[in-house]
Amino acid sequence: MSRNFELLQRIGREQALYANEPVAAAELSPETELVPGQPVAFAEPQPSSLVMADAEVEEITKLVQRLFIVPGNDSPRSVVFTAPERGTGCSWVCARVAEILARQVAGSVCAVDANLRNPGLHAQFGVSNEQGLADALTKAESVRSFTRNLSRSNLWLLSSGSSSEGAQNLLTSDRMRLRFSELRAEFDYVLVDAASMSETNDAVLLGSGCEGVVLVLKANSSRRESAKTAMHDLETAKARVLGAVLNQRTFPIPDSIYKKL
Repeated sequence: MSRNFELLQRIGREQALYANEPVAAAELSPETELVPGQPVAFAEPQPSSLVMADAEVEEITKLVQRLFIVPGNDSPRSVVFTAPERGTGCSWVCARVAEILARQVAGSVCAVDANLRNPGLHAQFGVSNEQGLADALTKAESVRSFTRNLSRSNLWLLSSGSSSEGAQNLLTSDRMRLRFSELRAEFDYVLVDAASMSETNDAVLLGSGCEGVVLVLKANSSRRESAKTAMHDLETAKARVLGAVLNQRTFPIPDSIYKKL
């Protein structure tokens, strides 16, 4: 398997974790131990604009169900995806989670590209970046007028927009808070792809206004200290850290452990 995903409940481990199933979303702390989750049922594959292998669909489905489809009223509806540094595949993960979530729920899902410095979410969906968030921050029309419907009737995209350079400073403005309130009112789920935390503190500010943040780490690349620093910055801003996705993990899982999952 070329890609693998793991919702970790602890950042800063000395060794890699041989767990193939995401655990329930929870706030992270150095004392939290990884506990295997209960088996989940997978949805039947449906036509999608995103190219995913069967194994990737299963892994992302587990992640979606652990994050968004849990009993009670604690399921987050607005989540920021970010990374300690660039190149972890954050946009890839955010796009796939949005696609699978739209399959799993009846409500509307909107993926938002808030990475105005290096936008890439539109490319994940194979569409152009003609108008989007940057335009919404500088124009008066309703936020929905800047979104576009994707492969499913309940899946939408608010790309970064074509004039993002002048709007970067607006990400932390009252205008952005107003637009984000509109997004949450218009759509049942809002998934935000934010710039890496090594580039800007946008993710910290956006995360403090959302119901949760997911860190995307790259196996054999992301440094433990960088992840711990990112988590500390988010917690200081009172952002709820839901967990971390370990992306592109390629080491094999021993049979003796795999059978227990």
